[in-house]
Amino acid sequence: MSAPEPYDYDWAVVRLVAHVHRECFENVGVVMHARRARYLGVRLCPPEEAAARCGLDPALVARYFDAYRRVGEADGAGALGLLPPSERFHWLTAPRSTALQTSPVHTGRTRDLPGTLDRLYRLHVGLQAV
Repeated sequence: MSAPEPYDYDWAVVRLVAHVHRECFENVGVVMHARRARYLGVRLCPPEEAAARCGLDPALVARYFDAYRRVGEADGAGALGLLPPSERFHWLTAPRSTALQTSPVHTGRTRDLPGTLDRLYRLHVGLQAV
């Protein structure tokens, strides 16, 4: 039996921007998409940790994270949740000037999408994921 064929994927680091006007941010998560596999994964650190690092209200950060995760998982995200994974990924990574932003989108190739998402999270965020 041969190994599964590798998947091409796109990914970006999710950033919590405490002061949008100064562009100060902390890496708080990773979002990853593989079109052929119809895969969209989101890993975010605990909102309390992110809030403490940025000096923000933990309840507010928890709401931001919950909304972001819901769109990624298509779980109670309204009309956005009805979109296919590729369109939700592009919505999640679109440039914006809000508290949650993403790095530029990068590409890669893997046979293990969830394992690669976890590895990217550990590499770029390093905090315990929830």
